[in-house]
Amino acid sequence: MDIDGGAGAAEESARQVQVRFVTKLKPPYRAPPASISIPANLTRFGLSALVNNLLQSANADWKQEPFDFLIDDELVRMSLEEFLLAKGISAEKVLEIEYIKAVAPRKQEEPSLHDDWVSAVDGSDDGYILTGCYDGLGRIWTAAGVCSHILDGHSGPVTSVCVLKPKASESVVDRIVATASKDRTLRLWKFGAEESKDQPNKIRAFKILRGHTAAVQSIAAEPSGDMVCSGSWDCSINLWNGNESDTESGLVSVKKRKKDGEDEEPQSEGEALSTLVGHTQCVSSVTWPERGTVFSASWDHSIRRWDVETGKDSLSIFCGKVINCLDIGGESSALIAAGGSDPVLRIWDPRKPGTLSPIFQFSSHNSWISSCKWHHKSWFHLVSASYDGKVMLWDLRTAWPLAVLDTHKDKCDKWWRGFEALHFFWNIDTVINGIERVVYALRVVINICHIPKHLTNGHLNLYKKQWLCDLLAFTMCNALQKVLIAIFLLENEVQFEEIFKGEGMFWLLKTDDSSDQHTGIVIGVIILETMKYRS
Repeated sequence: MDIDGGAGAAEESARQVQVRFVTKLKPPYRAPPASISIPANLTRFGLSALVNNLLQSANADWKQEPFDFLIDDELVRMSLEEFLLAKGISAEKVLEIEYIKAVAPRKQEEPSLHDDWVSAVDGSDDGYILTGCYDGLGRIWTAAGVCSHILDGHSGPVTSVCVLKPKASESVVDRIVATASKDRTLRLWKFGAEESKDQPNKIRAFKILRGHTAAVQSIAAEPSGDMVCSGSWDCSINLWNGNESDTESGLVSVKKRKKDGEDEEPQSEGEALSTLVGHTQCVSSVTWPERGTVFSASWDHSIRRWDVETGKDSLSIFCGKVINCLDIGGESSALIAAGGSDPVLRIWDPRKPGTLSPIFQFSSHNSWISSCKWHHKSWFHLVSASYDGKVMLWDLRTAWPLAVLDTHKDKCDKWWRGFEALHFFWNIDTVINGIERVVYALRVVINICHIPKHLTNGHLNLYKKQWLCDLLAFTMCNALQKVLIAIFLLENEVQFEEIFKGEGMFWLLKTDDSSDQHTGIVIGVIILETMKYRS
């Protein structure tokens, strides 16, 4: 049987190939199994129209649906002719093409606006979305733009959030979430599914977890929700009890306070149950995929797998890049996805013996990867977010993203674009002296990075100061970048001893260029001397 496909004169004269469409989908998605002849220059859109026509011919009530197509377990992202040529597949035999439902991103809903930078999101619960913000608050969103609860208590920016799954015996009405902050603490919050109000309900944490000596960067809950792990700038990973009971180990105190003359719920403080030590720089991301195993990523370029019982790392992967994020999923929930200080999303399979090289690398972003997440039901799909302002949906069966969401306008990588421009001012061969170059460079930072909108009465907002100090801590920053940031912070009278606290001045002495190590030391000396002068 010959099928024209309705593609016009160009396709009518194209070379024909014999194909058979197969699927694992259940009826009414199954097309007739007979082989047919189609134009070789059809793309997946033409193939999708063709399959829909076949299904409609067998079912008059059929409604059009988009499909994707697999040949030898690889998604087709070009014309059939180009695909066969690229893969060296003969067109002389009947080609078996599997069709699956196309994965399409949801339409954008109303934005959920915050007062500052959004630093963390957890949407793992179907009933709400949990967010963390640099204004120090966590928020619960029950619908697009509808905030039902404000989590108020942190004294610094919220850096990470996670949902703790309730036990089967617990009431589904009470929900527990965790937040982490630059104030070095984790906080556990409990809220109910109250009816929506005109104003969000402000709540306080029922437990504060203390033990880190520096800012907490990432947290993750154990699958049962009984425990929480946290990664910090102090290079350690702490394990905490997430139960609400006051009789748990690690409980050190219980506090009550009065509000409007009435006693509030008690607020307890807990200590870490154990600490995992091994990373040599900031622990940037942690995940707890199964009861006895924690994974962590760090700026020391390593990914580690930890045995919770022994406290030892059973696997170490080094990728040569600072790592910002990781997640575990894919086939048998065994694949490791991670992104960091380049535009490449990498996938490892630790089950493969004898090699620790990535099995997949996706490089469609054009700036650093800031976050990645596997689909919890699919072995093939995951998403990544980047400082280029884009979110990309990936399928392991093709090197191209299935979809690109490009709706965020305030992009973090403007800082790094600014730094690229700084190199021009620093290296130009003119009569401009060193001081003038610094002035010009600072103007570039101010103009490109839009710093004026973050100024208050001539001084940087506290949270922006802390973020700039974080930039100083990046080992990828070269000496020039660190000098300029340090000068800008000093000009704005940043109190480094207050901002850094336990995070360590030694971060300032590290740069990516070994030839500029002495400049990093100069930065440290300048700041230390300034601190002495102010004191």
